[in-house]
Amino acid sequence: MKLIVAVVQGEDAERTVVALTDKAINSTRIASTGGFLQQGNVTLMIGVDDAQVADALRIIHENCHERSRYLTPVPPLAEPGEFFLSHPVEVQVGGATVFVVPVDSFEKI
Repeated sequence: MKLIVAVVQGEDAERTVVALTDKAINSTRIASTGGFLQQGNVTLMIGVDDAQVADALRIIHENCHERSRYLTPVPPLAEPGEFFLSHPVEVQVGGATVFVVPVDSFEKI
């Protein structure tokens, strides 16, 4: 048995959970925040038999996509009379960070 911990962007979470459920793979959804941009993420905890790991990873890969966003950086504190012209910066967001770890014991109570 394995525990898959997948941190996905909030935009990708719902369709990923639905796709997992369609294949009879249950998950626990935990709201989280993190990364460079401190944007909303969802951490999915997925307990699967060894034979289901490849299916679960394929579903995550198909539903979590990296995309470009343009963000305007927050200006630093400026001294009176100074100007800070910020220009939008292109950054990559989305995708997933996935950990697969062995499970020594599992109980459903």
